Amino acid sequence: MSNTETGPAEVRCAAGPGAGVVVEVLVPRAVPLGGPRAMTVRRTLPQRGRSMVGAWCFADHYGPDDVSATGGMDVAPHPHTGLQTASWLFSGEIEHRDSLGVHAVVRPGELNLMTGGRGICHSEVSLPGTTVLHGVQLWIALPDAHRDAPRDFQHHRPEPVELPGATARVFLGSLAGRTSPVRTFTPLLGAELVLAPGAVLAPAVDPAHEHAVLVDQGEVELSGVRVARAELGYAAPGREVLHLANPGRSAARVVLLGGEPFGEEIVMWWNFVARDHDEVVRFRDEWQAAADRFGQVTGYPGDRLPAPPLPMGRLRPRGNPPLPAD
Repeated sequence: MSNTETGPAEVRCAAGPGAGVVVEVLVPRAVPLGGPRAMTVRRTLPQRGRSMVGAWCFADHYGPDDVSATGGMDVAPHPHTGLQTASWLFSGEIEHRDSLGVHAVVRPGELNLMTGGRGICHSEVSLPGTTVLHGVQLWIALPDAHRDAPRDFQHHRPEPVELPGATARVFLGSLAGRTSPVRTFTPLLGAELVLAPGAVLAPAVDPAHEHAVLVDQGEVELSGVRVARAELGYAAPGREVLHLANPGRSAARVVLLGGEPFGEEIVMWWNFVARDHDEVVRFRDEWQAAADRFGQVTGYPGDRLPAPPLPMGRLRPRGNPPLPAD
């Protein structure tokens, strides 16, 4: 998915502060995805309080969206560099086309992971049969050693894992005895968890990872802290177990994200992950010039998204905030 904001802010991404904080709760902001009948997404990453969770650097949560009222999703071809995009749906179907030549359909319960690396472009359009669109779009920053990786596309449909009072679908990394075969460039965790009413869950996790819970439906407690729908609850590294509970009378659904603290500084502007101002300027210029770096999407019935204007000042990196204390 593209960041379609007309004036995207520079974001200097690094692990956020958190010493002495048991759980941080990040509140989303509403972002319209273009047009007068724009579908609105709820964005919890990046933000000033915390810009990354492991290598996860972008999280949009959308729906349930009545396509007849909003027109659904129609994101024209747009570029990416230095990242992977992870698409995960709860309902509806989205047609994906990219400059690698992949033409695929994103369906509920299936992971589509696209590697932008040196450069890629793609389009995303909800299919005509979709009446309700509902899901998350996530970005993963690539480490310096792999940020020029070749274009790639991986698809995986994880089998559900039954746990006491819950069902898990592990689409990246390992959880509850299941390991995803999908390749990533840093240690990561991504899973959908559905908790039955009153369920209490304590899955073992990697203590070297920081974790976050994005609540899709219901209300969940993370280590005793309430996290409401569309909010992101963050837990610092050092935990061997995550304590999750559903205090409600209906099922709750969350997306669990995790990863080792990224440890590198990146500049994220519009759809580019870069390392400094000059790289962002070069990527933008090459996209505007239809350079070979990004290739072309075939089959989309419309024009590409133009890049927004750069901010007046130079994009400057900010220093890394301190990592959470042990």
